[in-house]
Amino acid sequence: MEVHVILLALIQGFTEFLPISSSAHLILPSVLLGWRDQGMAFDVAVHLGSLLAVLYYFRKEVVTLTRAWSRSLRGKGHNAESRLAWSIVLATVPACVIGALFGGVIADYLRSGWVIAAATVVFGLLLWLADKMAQLYKDEYQTGWRGALLLGCAQALALIPGTSRSGITLTAGLMLGMTRAAAARFSFLMSIPIIFLAGSHQASGLIGSGLTMPWSAIGLGVVVSFASALTCIHLFLALLNRIGVMPFVLYRLGLGAVLFWVMAGQL
Repeated sequence: MEVHVILLALIQGFTEFLPISSSAHLILPSVLLGWRDQGMAFDVAVHLGSLLAVLYYFRKEVVTLTRAWSRSLRGKGHNAESRLAWSIVLATVPACVIGALFGGVIADYLRSGWVIAAATVVFGLLLWLADKMAQLYKDEYQTGWRGALLLGCAQALALIPGTSRSGITLTAGLMLGMTRAAAARFSFLMSIPIIFLAGSHQASGLIGSGLTMPWSAIGLGVVVSFASALTCIHLFLALLNRIGVMPFVLYRLGLGAVLFWVMAGQL
């Protein structure tokens, strides 16, 4: 049990914020090793760890943006921070709407290995194309409401398993002319409300149902996913401008090929 918990929490923590698709990686242990699903409680636990990691890493920005947003709500004017905060709020709306309307359909019909493999490859190539054509001159404070809405629609596309929320939002940010670092920072900041809302929705489904794993395993999942996600965020932001997105594109293409090979072997 502990080995399963640690490995799956590491996978979730590292892949949640890298543009390589956490769903594509989480399918591999079950397909290749025959591991059973750890259940909704564990899913909530590892997402809580990821949420705590991004909140801790961007704690100063979160406090500043929250204060600025609160002042704007009280009619005390706007500044760069309040406009960025409202951009993040706007960017959260499309995924919430699409998830509420089509979440069941996506879960029933799109969570197949074939869809995950195809999305891993297609959206990896789209990331490469966006980076190749990027102008790289805007920061996250220059997003604007149109850019925020586009980024939000991109985040909604991540409901398709294999897309990668961080990957598709990074792709959209590059298309908007944002620098790689700015697009990544905006992607991380906009992950906070969506992970919180998704986790709250999942947690509500646990009310009245028994846990399928002990509290010790759930706590371990939180700790491991927090540590791995925090490490991932730090390294990704530190190395992104130096290495670009090509290593992640090539990785996605290789991973997609492996998934296609695995699925073909099950026919």
